[in-house]
Amino acid sequence: MSVVVRLITHEDFDAVTALLAELGRPALTEEKLTAVRAAYHTHVNDPHTFSLIAEVDGEAAGFISLELRHRLNWGTLEAWIPDFIVTEEARGTGVGHALFERAVEIAREHGCHRITLESGYARDVAHKFYERHGMTNGGYYFVMMG
Repeated sequence: MSVVVRLITHEDFDAVTALLAELGRPALTEEKLTAVRAAYHTHVNDPHTFSLIAEVDGEAAGFISLELRHRLNWGTLEAWIPDFIVTEEARGTGVGHALFERAVEIAREHGCHRITLESGYARDVAHKFYERHGMTNGGYYFVMMG
């Protein structure tokens, strides 16, 4: 099995939105399609965003998004992973490792002082993956919907 990790393109919209749906993101409805597609294209063109897709035998098997952001009191960027998903079928095959390691390389290439992500409480398997890759639980995550 060969895993290919590459930057997403505008043509990957359907594959990426399908992967995000598997992650549990809101369903893509006809009413939201135009706005979501516009946001996707903005995301692809953003020079501070590096979203990667992993393919196995030409099929999408995983996705990770890495956003570089400024933080006050730091002279370097922080890398934030808002989305990270590996399909059920591809878990345990090295796809997640390949995506995560490439994201770490990009963060290091840009001199980031740390990499952060959020993960739901119930994602125990994902938490073990993050810990195996050197991450620690750094705090709580609070949300207020607008």
